[in-house]
Amino acid sequence: MSDTRDLGLILDARIPIVVIESPDERRVLALLLQFAMQRALPFSEWSATRGLRRGELVGDGSADVALCDPNKALIHIGATPGPALYALCDIHPYLTNEPKTIRYIKDIALDYERLGNTLVLVSHALTIPQELGRLTATFNLRLPSDDELLAMLRKQAQEWARLHKGRKVTTDSKTLDKLIANLRGVTHSDAQILIRRAVFGDGVISDSDIPEINKLKFELLDTEGVLHYEYDTQSFANVAGLTNLKNWLRLRQHEFIKPEGGADRPKGLLLLGVQGSGKSLAAKSVAGLFGVPLLRLDFGTLYNKYFGETERNLRNSLRQAELMAPCVLWLDEIEKGIATGESDNATSKRVLATMLTWMAENKRQVFIVATSNDITELPPELVRKGRMDEIFFVDLPDIATRKDIFRIHLAKREMDPNGFDLDQLAEQSDGFTGAEIEEAIVSARYLSASNQAVVTTEDLLGAINRTYPMSVLRADSVQTLRAWAKDRTVPA
Repeated sequence: MSDTRDLGLILDARIPIVVIESPDERRVLALLLQFAMQRALPFSEWSATRGLRRGELVGDGSADVALCDPNKALIHIGATPGPALYALCDIHPYLTNEPKTIRYIKDIALDYERLGNTLVLVSHALTIPQELGRLTATFNLRLPSDDELLAMLRKQAQEWARLHKGRKVTTDSKTLDKLIANLRGVTHSDAQILIRRAVFGDGVISDSDIPEINKLKFELLDTEGVLHYEYDTQSFANVAGLTNLKNWLRLRQHEFIKPEGGADRPKGLLLLGVQGSGKSLAAKSVAGLFGVPLLRLDFGTLYNKYFGETERNLRNSLRQAELMAPCVLWLDEIEKGIATGESDNATSKRVLATMLTWMAENKRQVFIVATSNDITELPPELVRKGRMDEIFFVDLPDIATRKDIFRIHLAKREMDPNGFDLDQLAEQSDGFTGAEIEEAIVSARYLSASNQAVVTTEDLLGAINRTYPMSVLRADSVQTLRAWAKDRTVPA
C-alpha cells in the first residue's frame, strides 16, 4: 500500500515528531497500526477523552483514563523506554495554549536517541510551534485513485443489491465516469459518504445526482474561504448567440476533464461585456457544458467579511477550489477585487499577486471564468496571454440573437413563442441587452395580469418602448467599451 510505504520512509528516518493532517482519523490510526505491526513496535493512541491506550490488535485495547491530561500522558511517554509509536489525536489546542505541553513534547523529541519514542500528531489541522519545527516532519495521506473510487462504488452497489433482493444499481458509463471525476480530491471516508448518497437514494446513478453530490462534497470539505457553491448551472441551450465562445469551449471540453491532464490543459477565459449582456449566464453554462461544479468567488465578501485577512482567505478559497477539482471557478466582476488602487492600503495589489502566483502554479483541474464590465480597471499582468487562454467580448446582441432571446424567455414562462411576432420584437429592441429584454417580458406579463388578459406582441412592444436601455442611458461608456474591444478581443 503506497501510504504505508511512504509513511514507513518517514518513520524509519528516525524523525521524533510526525504531523499528519487529515479528517480521516480512523484511516491514519489503521496505517500507524499496520506500520507498528510490520516493525513489531508497541503502538499506543492518546485522546483527551480516553487517555492513553494500546492500539487495537496490540494488547487488549484497555485505556488508562488517568492519562487523559496531555501533560500527564507526555510525562508517562517520556519516562517509558522505547522504541514505541504514539499517536496523539487532536492535541492541537494544547499547542497554542499550553507552553508546558510544548516543552514536554520537545523533551521527548530531544531524548529520541535514548528512548526511541516517536510522536505522531494527528488532527484535521495543526499549527506547529516554531520550537518544534526542526524536529518535525509532515506526512500527507494519498487521496483515493480513480480505480479505488470505482472499487468503493462497486462495493456499495453490491451492498445495495444485497439489501434489495438482488436488484442491481443502474447507471451508464458516461455518468459513471462523470461521478468518478467529481469524487476526486476527497478522502476515503468522505468518498464513502458521497458514494452512499449516490447509490442508496434510489439505486439509480444519473446526471441528476451529480449536482447534489458536488454540493455535499463542497460542504464536507469545510475549509475556510469565501467561495459560494452555485447549485444552478445552466445549459448553453439557454444561451442565445455566443457561437464563437460555444465552439471554443467544445474544442477544449475533453482536454479539460481528462484525469491525467497535460501541459495544454485549458486554464480559463475572461468575459468582457456590457452589463446585462449574459456573462453570468455564460459562466454558469461553462460548468454545465463541462459537467463539473461551479464555484463563485465573491470579492465583496472577501474584503468585507475578513478585513485585515483578505490574502489568507483568498488562499484558502483557492485551496478549496483545488480540492473541488474538476470545477469551474467564477470570478464575478473581477475588476472590483483586484483594481490596483491606493485607497485600500495596497490590499488589492497583494490580492492580485496572490491570484497571479496561484494561476501560474496551479496544476489542478480548475477552469477560471472571469467576468468584467470595465477592462480599463484590470491590471495588464492579468489579461496578458498565458494568464487566460482567451478574452471574449460579449457585445450587445444582434437582431438574430435578440430573436432567440425572446424565444428562450417566452418559452421559459410557458408562453408559445410562435404566437408572437418575433421579427418585429427583435427589430424594435435594438440596443437592448438580454437582461433588458427579459425585464420587458416580465413587465408586460405584470401589466397584462392586472387587466386579466394574455400577453400579446403589442404588450411587449409597449414594454420595450417604455424602457431606456443601458446603450442609451450610458451611451458614451458603452461605445468606448465596444471600441476598445473591437481589435483587442475575440467576439463571443
